[in-house]
Amino acid sequence: MKSPFAALKGGVASLILAANILVIFSTMMPFALVKLLLPPAPVRRAMDRVLNALAQTWIAVNGWWMSLVQEIDWQVSGLEGLQQRAWYLVSSNHQTWVDILVLQKVFAGRIPFLKFFLKRELMYVPFMGLAWWALDFPFMRRSGGGRDFAKDLSATRKSCERFRMIPTSVINFLEGTRRTEAKHAAQQSPYQHLLKPKVGGLAMALAVMGDRFNSYLDVTIVYPKGVPTFWDLLCGRLEQVVVRVRELPIPATLAQGNYAADPGYRRELQTWVQGVWEEKDRFIDGVVAVRQ
Repeated sequence: MKSPFAALKGGVASLILAANILVIFSTMMPFALVKLLLPPAPVRRAMDRVLNALAQTWIAVNGWWMSLVQEIDWQVSGLEGLQQRAWYLVSSNHQTWVDILVLQKVFAGRIPFLKFFLKRELMYVPFMGLAWWALDFPFMRRSGGGRDFAKDLSATRKSCERFRMIPTSVINFLEGTRRTEAKHAAQQSPYQHLLKPKVGGLAMALAVMGDRFNSYLDVTIVYPKGVPTFWDLLCGRLEQVVVRVRELPIPATLAQGNYAADPGYRRELQTWVQGVWEEKDRFIDGVVAVRQ
């Protein structure tokens, strides 16, 4: 039964979220500009400390209003042994914009601040593009392969070169988009609960930093009572979240390779990801079956 106060909760949460965005991102701007205009390393390091603190504040405030509007039953497993001073390659299934806040809340204080691969075009979004750049989000083009892949790899390597010195978590949604029933049907996906994985972005991350990542974090998010919209989250209708984290070693043969030019490497990477996806699909099926 829906609460008659759901819309009121949604309005209050929306105002808090908007204020959080306005305050945090407007506070970031001066430090981001200093980082842009004064590139010496000591200045950048000082700005990075401030910017990362602001990003963590953004996550904490989001976690606060999420708990304010609802009591969520969090069932999280697999966080044992994770470290803040490590390098992780992270992937997750993707169903809703709520996933991003779930991931940020689950990993806050446990691994380095999550950095999402963003389309290069987003760098030029007013204010937000500068904020993402200042937080060292890696920007990449989406290309087919061959010469374009090599060009994109060079640009992505330059974007990520600082990550080799600073513990970093890079996340990539392998499905490439949010799963919906319509997309699932159109794709004729062989998986019951997932879209087909696209490994190009993963291959790019491995080519750039494969020898630096400590491990691969395979994250599975399940909403047993139905996939929520962002408005559902704001209104306090998110009752339960199951999050499973599996820390997997990255096979040595996949840590470095040429995805565009080496068919053997490409097949091996695709086979490995398909195995991860098959197990993920079985896990989701088990969670859903238990709660039906």
